[in-house]
Parts: sequence; structure tokens; C-alpha cells
Amino acid sequence: MDLRDLAGEALAGLLARPVRAALTTLGTVLGITTLVVTLGVAATAGNQIVGRFDELVATAITVEVPESENAPLVEWTAIDRLTRLRGVESAAAVSESDDADNLYVRSNDIVDPTRVTTQTLTVLAATTGLPEAARGRIVQGRFYDDGHIRRRDRVAVIGDQAAKMLGITRLDRAPAIFIGEHAYTVIGILGDLRRERNLSTAVIVPPTVGRRFGLRDVTRVLVNTGLGATGLIARQAPDALSPANADMLQVIAPPGPTRARDQAQEDVNALFLILGLVSLIVGAVGIANVTLVTVMERVAEIGLRRSLGAARRHIAAQFLLESTLIGLTGGAIGASLGVVTIVAVSAAKQWTPLLDVRLAIAAPVAGAVVGLLAGLYPALRAAGMEPVDALR
Repeated sequence: MDLRDLAGEALAGLLARPVRAALTTLGTVLGITTLVVTLGVAATAGNQIVGRFDELVATAITVEVPESENAPLVEWTAIDRLTRLRGVESAAAVSESDDADNLYVRSNDIVDPTRVTTQTLTVLAATTGLPEAARGRIVQGRFYDDGHIRRRDRVAVIGDQAAKMLGITRLDRAPAIFIGEHAYTVIGILGDLRRERNLSTAVIVPPTVGRRFGLRDVTRVLVNTGLGATGLIARQAPDALSPANADMLQVIAPPGPTRARDQAQEDVNALFLILGLVSLIVGAVGIANVTLVTVMERVAEIGLRRSLGAARRHIAAQFLLESTLIGLTGGAIGASLGVVTIVAVSAAKQWTPLLDVRLAIAAPVAGAVVGLLAGLYPALRAAGMEPVDALR
């Protein structure tokens, strides 16, 4: 029996029971579809995770400035040199001190005597670029500017949670808060923070005003960079902030996005790959079961072929080819359905689909291999039958 005759017999055997062949193929279709969808969606989701990582984390740098007994290591004006570096999108210098932590802050009892509220809040000083550096926005009012800093105006910007704690809901009447014995006009409320969320419960004052709370020197610098510029800015920031003491500054930079992308995709792929393989195994068991049933139903046919001169290898090859064709067909259909599902899910989630062409090509091959392995035992059992016993 040549290969053409073998293929014709295998195809005729499948078409003789089209409903059973279709149902058997369905198991492989589901398995391959699940495998392609899980890997494709995992890669797409991993790409989205890395995209969010790039946006929120991979572009954020913090420069820690240690205390100095002599002159400050970083001047407040040094932030201007830093923002001139190519790749820096926003930056702000911040001064935090133990003396300014847990200060008693109360709202103005003249505006509303029934709502006198005293809270223990953190007071810090910062340059004018703090809202952008903290990836937040002024939800009411405005942030102080260079004019407020030069004039030493007693103004303050409070976080949105601090405003709720102090009972401040409107700024049109220029509400004031008291830090110690001195009053400060609240000109803005800072909220929607995606970085430095602790600022939502803080009181922020200009650097020239913060001196009376011990906020004299810069203790931290917040920097946001463009994508891909993190490594360069992390190396250049200390020299820009303090050329004479660059080695004393500690730069905290995120890991490279490539390593984060690989790790995220590996973790997600490992989880979904197991689910896809389980579905594929279920499909293989279905092929093996149906092929074995087919062998038992065609015992008389097997005996007749053996008596007419068909060798054991011919019988085994016929059933192996039938199961392989089932797996190949199921793999091709499953790969097509998987690609369509990935595109549909990505469109529904407004994601950018990430399709691996190698996976789409390998899926039908994987289906054929699964069908071949699933039909191995039934084929060997059919080949092992004796002609006399089969005809009897």
C-alpha cells in the first residue's frame, strides 16, 4: 500500500462517520483554541502591564539628599539645572524634617465657628513643580508660584484628604489654616496623586516660609523622565544637583523595563500555559478514546485487510494517519479561532493585540502531534490483531 492509497483509506474512514469525526475534532479545536488564546491574551496583557509600568514607575526617579552640618548639599535653585537636562519632564525639590512632622494644624474658626477642626498633619516645603513631579493636579485653586516664594507669602497648598479632615471645601473665601500660632491662606488643594500619595494628607508651604518649621535644606528631589531616559538621567542628576558632592547623593531608579517586561510575561505565560496544556490533554484523551472505539467497531474490516495481505504496519499507519488528520484539522481550526478571539478581546479592552506568528503556525503542527500520540495505542492494538481472530 503506497502513501496515496493510505491517505485515501484514512480519509474514507473519517468521512464514513462524519458526525463522530467532527465531535472528535472538536476536542482538539477547543484545546488548541484555549492554548492559542491563553498565550496570546497573556502576551497582550503582559504588554499592557509593562506599558503601565513604563508610564507610572519606569520613569520615576528619586534623589535622596543626606543632611549636612555645613552648607546644604543641594540648593533650592539647583532644580533649574536639573530640568534643563534632556529627558526630564518634571522635577521638584522637597524638604521634609522631623520637626515638621505631626504638627497641629487647625482651620480658621472665624469663618465657621461651628467647625473648628484641629488635625495632626505633616508640613513640608517644595518648589513650584511639585504637582507635576507627584503626578497630581490642583483640583481647586492654584499652586504657589515664584512670586509667593520671593515675597515669603504665608500661603499653603493642602492635600485633598487634608482638606476633608480640616473641613475645607471651598477656596473662594480664602480660608486660612493655623500652623502653630501663625495663619496661612489656603490657595490650592492638591489631589489625583499617582505618585507620593502621602501628600494627600500634608500641608505644603513655600521653601522661604518653611524655614520656621525647620524645613531649610532639600532632603529629596522627585524627577519624572521620558520613556527610555531613566538610566541616563539617573547618572546625570547628581552632577546637575550638586556638582561638588554628587557622590553623596543617593539615586533611586526603577529597574529596566525590559527585565520587568520579560518577568511579567514569563509569570503570566507560565500560568496560562498550564491551563492551555490541560485543555489540550483533554482533547488528546478524546481522540484516543474515539480512535479506540473505532478500532473495536472495525475489527472485521481489520481482519479482512490482514487476510488480503495488509501488513501490521499498514493497519497501524492507517489508524495513526486518521488520528493525525483529526488533530491537524482541529489544530488549524483552533489556531484560527484563537487568533480571532485574541483580536476580539483586545478590541473590547482597547488593547493593542500582540500576536506571535510562530504560535499560529505551530498550533496546527501541535494538533497533529497530539493526534499522532493519541492514536498510537489504538493503532498498535489494531495492528496486533490476528486475521483469524478478527474475522471470527
